[in-house]
Amino acid sequence: MVAAPASGHGKTTVATGLMAALARAGHTVSGHKVGPDYIDPGYHALATGRPGRNLDPHLVGEERLVPLLLHGAAGADLAIVEGVMGLYDGQIGGDGFASSAHVAALTRTPVVLVVDISSASRTVAATIHGLMTWAQPPVDVVGVILNKAGSPRHADEVLRSIGDQVPVLGILQRDDGIEAPSRHLGLVPAAERHDAAGALDRLAHQIAEKVNLEAVVRLASAAPGLDGEAWDPATALGLDTGPGGPTRPPLGRPPSIAVAGGRAFTFRYAETVELLRAAGADVVEIDPLSDARLPEGTTGLYLGGGFPEMHAPELGANDRLRRDIRTAIARGLPTVAECAGLLYLCESVQGPEGPAVPMVGAIDAHAAMAPRLTLSYRTATTPADNLLTTKGERVTGHEFHRTHLTVASSRTPAWELPHAEGVATGSLHASYLHTHWAGHPHLARRFVEAASRHRGPDLRHHGDRETAPGLVDLAVNVFDGPRPRWLDRELVRSVTEADAYPDARDAETVVARRHGRHPDDVLATAGAAEAFTLVARLRPWRHPVVVHPQFTEPEVALRTAGHSPAQVVLTREQGFRLDPADVPDDADLVVVGNPTNPTGVRHPAADLRALTGDGRLVVVDEAFLDDDVETLADERVPGLVVLRSLTKLWSIPGIRAGYVLAEPHVVAGLRELQTPWSVSAPAIAALVATSSDVAREEARARAEELEQRRRHLQDGLDGLGIETVPSTAPYVLARTGTGTREALRGLGFAVRRADTFPGLDDEWVRISARRTTVTDDLLGALRSVHPVLRKPVGIRHSGATVTRLSSNES
Repeated sequence: MVAAPASGHGKTTVATGLMAALARAGHTVSGHKVGPDYIDPGYHALATGRPGRNLDPHLVGEERLVPLLLHGAAGADLAIVEGVMGLYDGQIGGDGFASSAHVAALTRTPVVLVVDISSASRTVAATIHGLMTWAQPPVDVVGVILNKAGSPRHADEVLRSIGDQVPVLGILQRDDGIEAPSRHLGLVPAAERHDAAGALDRLAHQIAEKVNLEAVVRLASAAPGLDGEAWDPATALGLDTGPGGPTRPPLGRPPSIAVAGGRAFTFRYAETVELLRAAGADVVEIDPLSDARLPEGTTGLYLGGGFPEMHAPELGANDRLRRDIRTAIARGLPTVAECAGLLYLCESVQGPEGPAVPMVGAIDAHAAMAPRLTLSYRTATTPADNLLTTKGERVTGHEFHRTHLTVASSRTPAWELPHAEGVATGSLHASYLHTHWAGHPHLARRFVEAASRHRGPDLRHHGDRETAPGLVDLAVNVFDGPRPRWLDRELVRSVTEADAYPDARDAETVVARRHGRHPDDVLATAGAAEAFTLVARLRPWRHPVVVHPQFTEPEVALRTAGHSPAQVVLTREQGFRLDPADVPDDADLVVVGNPTNPTGVRHPAADLRALTGDGRLVVVDEAFLDDDVETLADERVPGLVVLRSLTKLWSIPGIRAGYVLAEPHVVAGLRELQTPWSVSAPAIAALVATSSDVAREEARARAEELEQRRRHLQDGLDGLGIETVPSTAPYVLARTGTGTREALRGLGFAVRRADTFPGLDDEWVRISARRTTVTDDLLGALRSVHPVLRKPVGIRHSGATVTRLSSNES
């Protein structure tokens, strides 16, 4: 062990130099660090070519120190342990617990002292004598290396005073220039130094020249043997490690966990990844400074410590990854974030200089530099069940940061601590506390199990899966009145004439006339679903973007075609309204609904036009735009594609009829991809029939009726105190609370779950606008399943206060 009288004497320089020099001399060296520090092990790894590891009794328990030392040193012929602070300095109030001397005693490791002699001469001998004889706990000091000698004369004076009480293994001069640069959290990590390898070569050369390496090896070889078994991650997880290797619990498909690395995220214990892999996970490293997306198939995310505040501009500039992570977390991606990871998930981070920079935005808090460093061991308790721990569990850890959250999140904190900054939910665990999972392997196991279960929203789930015999259907957005007789007649006639292959050209001409466009602008499709599939295959999209929450088939189509679409997730705080600036500049395909399903929000046509340009294709799904307000169907706009469907308004979901409106070259490209005769004879007949003047009058009447139904539904929900999104579609998105959908189902009502829409959770449901009597029955059921809603709710109307009761109470 390389230890010292105090910090600043050169332990890291000498320890790392010894590792590098001995490795270059042909030894296989393992590097270790007393304490929780991450930075020094980074230099050790660079010097030895093996992972740097930590030995900290507070983090992992005294009983695990020898097993972890044996594990880290497996296959090496020499282990060098760098101490921490002064030889006997440990946890405050712990009487030397977790000090270098404590770890040396537990692991029976001989100690070589590094002493800075730049400001003393004969007193150095007294200092060494005191360290060797104070012995609390007893340690075996076997040598000393003198650092920062001012001159040969100065060094000789120190040597004479030391005499023969301990071998002097080497003398380093003050001007040898072998110090590493430092900043607010200590040394600059090796991964952030472009000159690290070159500096290490110079350091190894200096140490080899000035230190007696043979004597060092001889002293290390005299260390007593260690009893016990090497730590094993599979055994730590409680897995059966028989002759065929560890037997892992059945997890289904192996979870894929993305682990942050690169220059901004350098703080991670080597055993963390070993435990994740032993638990059955595939681990993929990502660099948040440069990687544009999470790896395909990611089911878990680990964001360790580091220096996001030093790299804030670069992290903020990587807008695509920030959006991807924010969307994934909103969709329930199991995520662990420690310290730097916490900052990265905040709304913004302010570095040592300059303004705050936007970060991921998954946590409603902002981070800034603090006036003082926080550095402390902690023992923390869990306030509530979450992703990693259960209520009341205790873990040991440490804090090491120079930032604080200026706006604390309102959600449940991860730990009960004096300053409990962070967030813990069933899928997210983010805090300042660093934990060493070798001391708490169950944290790794629970994380991997959650990642194995994660699938994200079921994008294939649609409203028809909610319905069942005996249930009142408020889940499917199909007009529940009878079809017009003229439409039924045409559908029947088309079947009697179905003895020839269908030809949709006449229907496309009729549709074009309806919208005042050329027939070359129109492509008949088997509903909007076929159109989404054709668009997904139209080009080798580089950066397709789907605006959510919305109908999920566009994203399914893109993924099926081999693309990895990004998501722009609109929020409740935004009123689920799209700002064109939210769409990344390099997006070459944008898909948005108008009005959007399930929010019912209608985006201004001008905002959607503003999305076009620069070779981008903008696809607008107008499936629910029955009144043609803010429609883009009647104009040819370069780069704009409009999709229409007959399913909902005309009550013909089984016919599969729709069409595309776009520029001729886009229509021609889609037509080339279309399966021959994909549009059936009944669908063609429906396209023709619903484009007539009579049909347009009927459509206007139906749209007005749906508007009245929707207003009645929205007013009723508002009267019950249920939060809703102002809708312009024949449905309402309502925040009824977790469990309401199941409770309504038990009362005979089927509503559409909303947690399968990216950006929403199980507190929301989508409710179709039905006849007044059906809606009143639903409102009565809602009052019965919400005790707080059973009380009369006062509603202001024209200055008067009225009391709204549910229909059954009336």
